[in-house]
Amino acid sequence: MSAQSYIKWLGHAAFEISLSGKRLLIDPWISNPLSPITLNDITHVDYILVTHDHFDHLGETVDIAKKTNATVIGVFELVNYLGEQGVKNTIGMNVGGSVKLTSEIEVYVTPALHSSSKGVPVGFIIKAPEATIYHAGDTGLFSEMDLLGKLFKIDVAMLPIGSLFTMDPRQAAYALTLLRPRAVIPMHYNTFPDIKQDPSQFKELAESMLPDVRVYVLKPGEVLQLPIK
Repeated sequence: MSAQSYIKWLGHAAFEISLSGKRLLIDPWISNPLSPITLNDITHVDYILVTHDHFDHLGETVDIAKKTNATVIGVFELVNYLGEQGVKNTIGMNVGGSVKLTSEIEVYVTPALHSSSKGVPVGFIIKAPEATIYHAGDTGLFSEMDLLGKLFKIDVAMLPIGSLFTMDPRQAAYALTLLRPRAVIPMHYNTFPDIKQDPSQFKELAESMLPDVRVYVLKPGEVLQLPIK
């Protein structure tokens, strides 16, 4: 699989993504109750993207970064904190900023409506030849998603649907009408009883609001191959 490009859901908001020969983790809470892997299974990571500092998103970032020497990308205040924890390679950013990780992979920092103790919560758009990917982070619905849809031709969006802390299925489905991605993966649901949701409800709503969207309800450990057909 290392030679392929893919998105793998690791449960909750955690994803492993392979693009242009690089392996990325987003919000690597690998000890989440739905995770199909353990820390021992992680041997190589190039970049770790962290949306905010809540335990279920920061996860095992420090341990993984120290183990693999991965570069951690996040809001300035958060990565400064991680540096104090012994993480050697970091890129501090803020909303609206972008950085080229390689000649083929570029990361943009997007707003997110949520909370964070260190800096502000964010999402990420990752542009690569295989796909443009949007990980919304923990967020409520906001109208500027329309601008993201216009600025970036999003191939795959990962949107939270759990409610209580984020959008619910109805709001996430409406977000698709603003973002207009080719495909969507629901996330941040069913990890705890408080965020229990039926993803088939999201799928039905999404397809009714944006008929052309492809909804991929992944099981933890399942893979979406890139580019999507």
